[in-house]
Amino acid sequence: MSRSDPDRATLDRNYNLRAAVPEFQTWFDRYAATSAGFRARWPGRLDLGYGEGPRQAIDLFLPAAAARPPLLAFIHGGYWQSRDRKDFSFMAEPLVAAGAAVALIDYELTPADTMDRIVAEIREALAWLHRHAACQGFDPERIHVAGHSAGGHLAAFAIATIWQAAFGLPADLIKGAVAISGIFDLEPIRRCYLNDVLQMDEAEARRDSPLHLPLGRPCPVVVAVGEHETQAFHEQSRAYAGRLEAAGWPGVLMTEPGLDHFAIVMTLGEAGAPLVQAILRQLGIGPA
Repeated sequence: MSRSDPDRATLDRNYNLRAAVPEFQTWFDRYAATSAGFRARWPGRLDLGYGEGPRQAIDLFLPAAAARPPLLAFIHGGYWQSRDRKDFSFMAEPLVAAGAAVALIDYELTPADTMDRIVAEIREALAWLHRHAACQGFDPERIHVAGHSAGGHLAAFAIATIWQAAFGLPADLIKGAVAISGIFDLEPIRRCYLNDVLQMDEAEARRDSPLHLPLGRPCPVVVAVGEHETQAFHEQSRAYAGRLEAAGWPGVLMTEPGLDHFAIVMTLGEAGAPLVQAILRQLGIGPA
């Protein structure tokens, strides 16, 4: 560790989100209640298995009338250790109302799974969605990906995938991405309290960090972070957005005023929220 690198205590403070937002449980309760309400109003195709594991499943919500709509695949956060896709069903409501399909992807958690295995599962889920698009009712040529927190990391990892080599699928399988409050360099995670559970070594942290991976096929990317997030999350977002800009990728860095790490994802349930409008523009069903 160089003298300029933050020490363990500083990293622990910057990545301890529950300490940074003491009312975190209130947000978790809102996610769950709002999601349950949406599922009661808009039944989806739930628990679609893409693998053998109990959490290797997808909940799919389709718009009422649109034929072959674009798809947004959403990946939840929880520091790769917690949360569930069903906690975030609420974010599908404004998108399906506007004519998009939404798939919420789940994955096995640490410590049962390694980081290497988690990133592989997300790729497998997206490949499954592409291969099953026709029978599930959405357009395989318009698949986009989004994620929050650890899900932002996994969404960024997905667009670094060389789909032809890995799965024999189109190189441009992912047409756009939205990474919200993401973690794009895992080295600080390896060096803080989170690694007590994750158990990454230096090599795994490096190979699973989107900031250091060769980029895949260029696509539009929105990198978003809340104004009131910790310094570490602002640094992560700036670094990743800068990497994309340097590579010539179309993209934008959004700082959402007045929002912290847990509030920003709740705005995905609001039709007029800037992030929802950015997603709809990417999907081609929102105003230019």
